[in-house]
Amino acid sequence: MIGAALALSALSAQAQFICGGHNDLVAGLAQAFQQKQLGYGVVGQSAIVEIYVSASGTWSMLVTDVQGRSCIFATGEGWESTAIAAAQGI
Repeated sequence: MIGAALALSALSAQAQFICGGHNDLVAGLAQAFQQKQLGYGVVGQSAIVEIYVSASGTWSMLVTDVQGRSCIFATGEGWESTAIAAAQGI
């Protein structure tokens, strides 16, 4: 069901979030879009934000709150990694 919801989102940012179990959402991103985790960060004491990216440049932002509820907060296309440039001071 989550995979179908992900596929129907057509990779556009929407006001409606897709929420569910963390493992289910991550599996759905991998299956539907071949996305893998690029990185994550902590938002104070309230949430963890994860970025998932595919080789084709699609991306998703997954937010998990302290109660363990995960939601896909945003999705898009055209991801460009700047990690190498940042590491080289460019």
